[in-house]
Amino acid sequence: MPTEFGPEYVRRLAPYQAGKPISEVAREFGLDEAGIVKLASNENPLGMPESARQAMLAAVADIGRYPDANGFELKKAISEKYKVPEDWITLGNGSNDILELAAHAFVQPQQSIVYSEYSFAVYALATQGVGARAIVVPSVNYGHDLGAMARAIEADTRLVFIANPNNPTGTFVPAAEIEKFLVAVPPEVVVVLDEAYNEYLAPQLQYESVEWVRRFPNLLVSRTMSKAYGLAGLRVGFAIAQPQLTDLLNRIRQPFNVNSLAQAAAIAALNDKEFLHKSAQMNAAGYVQLTEAFDEMGIEYVPSYGNFVLMKAGSDDAAGSRVNLALLKQGVIVRPVNNYGLPQWLRVSIGLPQENTAFLNALKKALAE
Repeated sequence: MPTEFGPEYVRRLAPYQAGKPISEVAREFGLDEAGIVKLASNENPLGMPESARQAMLAAVADIGRYPDANGFELKKAISEKYKVPEDWITLGNGSNDILELAAHAFVQPQQSIVYSEYSFAVYALATQGVGARAIVVPSVNYGHDLGAMARAIEADTRLVFIANPNNPTGTFVPAAEIEKFLVAVPPEVVVVLDEAYNEYLAPQLQYESVEWVRRFPNLLVSRTMSKAYGLAGLRVGFAIAQPQLTDLLNRIRQPFNVNSLAQAAAIAALNDKEFLHKSAQMNAAGYVQLTEAFDEMGIEYVPSYGNFVLMKAGSDDAAGSRVNLALLKQGVIVRPVNNYGLPQWLRVSIGLPQENTAFLNALKKALAE
């Protein structure tokens, strides 16, 4: 059989499971798409900023030509925003692309990659996809134990993944702990600091990870335009690291991996401070709306620093699947996290006020059943 020719570690891969699309739920349960609420994929409920929409529409005029393979204008915008040289930047088809590139660029088969229990599923997929060995460090309170992760690094470790805030649990590691970890990591081990949800942090928790990039040549900071910037469907991510890392990433990066419309929209969104502020404010208010309701209902949840909340659906291992199905039948899509080893839990993205209300009403009915 042709499948026997593929590497065994690739044949063992389980494909990434994305959140259910609205159209699929409508077909499966006979519902009207217009009435379905999707809180499964941590998308910005405001959609894309108008500035990005207009920039994208203007770029349509030149869509018959290939994108700028080097992304000159987008790299220039990132360079100006983060005050780094342009050769410190790698563009990705979403930050997911950056994570995969890092595994392929820095790790050989049989070498090891360290990441935390309950951290982003793509870390495990990227590890297995290059035939590497996973060192999964037990979490503390559903979050990263950086001290244990530092101790878990072995002689053949070449990469460490850290998500901050973490998906799917929403936990956050303070800046001082990350800096202490970076000091402890051997210089030949690349640390990927995945900051997909950084823009949702309260101002007092914000830190300048780019300053660490200047100090630590083995640090790569990954960012995305899919969350707070509202460009999930366009797939734009980027990495900031010193040139010895970005040079390797760009050697294996696919040409034209960020299309013309995405580049134009991303440039506009990066400079739209008003939209970013509005997104963060709405998210903070939505977090209060959901967690106050959970408190009233006696539902356990993990305090979150992202744009989602991990909530406990029940005490038995079928609880997550059971409540998820009951919500789907009511036209509410959330995210089961069985694949993370959390069968009792559901991850709920923070939506518009009316979407949060619809979810909470549906949740009460689901739990009553």
